[in-house]
Amino acid sequence: MSIAIFHYQTVMMVFCDANNPGDALSEASKQVMYDLHSHTTASDGLLTPEQLVHRAAEQGIDVLAITDHDTVAGIAPAQAEIARAGLALRLVSGVEISTVWENHEIHIVGLGVDETHPALRTFLANQHQLRESRARMIAERLEKARIPGAWEGAQKYAEGGTVTRSHFARFLIENGRATTIADVFKHYLARGKTGYVPPQWCTIEQAIEVIHHSGGQAVVAHPGRYRLSAKWLKRLLAHFAQCGGDAMEVAQCQQAPDERNQLAQYARQFMLLASQGSDFHQPCPWIELGRKLWLPEGVAPVWQRWSHNEP
Repeated sequence: MSIAIFHYQTVMMVFCDANNPGDALSEASKQVMYDLHSHTTASDGLLTPEQLVHRAAEQGIDVLAITDHDTVAGIAPAQAEIARAGLALRLVSGVEISTVWENHEIHIVGLGVDETHPALRTFLANQHQLRESRARMIAERLEKARIPGAWEGAQKYAEGGTVTRSHFARFLIENGRATTIADVFKHYLARGKTGYVPPQWCTIEQAIEVIHHSGGQAVVAHPGRYRLSAKWLKRLLAHFAQCGGDAMEVAQCQQAPDERNQLAQYARQFMLLASQGSDFHQPCPWIELGRKLWLPEGVAPVWQRWSHNEP
């Protein structure tokens, strides 16, 4: 795990009660606000790492994970800004790795990774090449559909970061092709549409392996968003657990009624720890850092192990 997490472990140990560690962890989770899924301009977020950590502090976040898509480029500047500004914020070094499972794109979050680990760096460099190749193919398809300038437009929105489909979506909105990002995906970037390119990412097993090699915990990101039936979602979680995965996100800002409790039930069923995160990309009315982030009773929080691993 990263030094940032170890530093925070000392704080967590203050809350621990040796006679009743379960109650102590529950009490600690009530007092500490975790947001373990967020993005910066290093991938498809709109805030720089420096802006993000300030916003997190303003929103009352105690522990923040930056989990950009297939890159850890935002970690170092965020850590530097926290130190420079003296922010009361603990940073968890994270990453969100794109994988393919049964023809579905599944995202695996790594929490507490060593962002300098050679194996992780090599792995993410390969993911970057796959992402850039896919982005260029998307641009070519949009060009053939008489939408010129797609690659340059997406690069402009990426601002030097990794080009993603969200950057193409912003370009298409700017050019009057749609009014919202959801409309862009529906008409241009979803499966079977003009700009759709099948992903060629790594496997779930490979993502878990590199996360573990770099000292982190592997977490299934937003399991309720993959449009899987209950049967297929359980197959995914069973596969993930069998491959050595550690946790799944149970709580997000926006969830359908009873989804949180259902995901908590799956976490218990497959013996996975529970995580929570806003998946924050930009300031907007419906998704905010820390908003509605709490775990139902009966699940083990992903951070419960952090206080047991002092350096």
